[in-house]
Amino acid sequence: MALIAPRVTAGLPADDARNLARSLQDSNDITVFVDGTVHRLPDEARDAVVDLLARLGRGETVTVSSVEEMLTTSQAAELAGISHTYLRNMTDRGEIPVEYRGTHRRIRQAAIIAWLESQKKKQAESAADQPDGNDVNAGQ
Repeated sequence: MALIAPRVTAGLPADDARNLARSLQDSNDITVFVDGTVHRLPDEARDAVVDLLARLGRGETVTVSSVEEMLTTSQAAELAGISHTYLRNMTDRGEIPVEYRGTHRRIRQAAIIAWLESQKKKQAESAADQPDGNDVNAGQ
């Protein structure tokens, strides 16, 4: 996943900030229109939008950016369902990319998800290559 550069938005002028803050004071109900179509936001997205608007309503400058989750080797191993040692060995061999923060390894969650997908694909291919036991010539 490519990350988009952060976007900085200056605080609102005082009158606009006060009006927005007053509007948000007693409501969490945010309606979003995209090309004239109403969209109901999931709770997490609604909360993020309300937080963004509240900050603008206080006249704060706001920065919006994406964060790609970085995992410790223990977290990554748990997600992958493998041992911590096996995962470290795979990073040493370059099978899973790793970044270092000082002496600590960090692994992108997307890298673990991609590895899991590749393992599922290999298992499916392996299963397709195995005789299913219903082969007419099996046992001959």
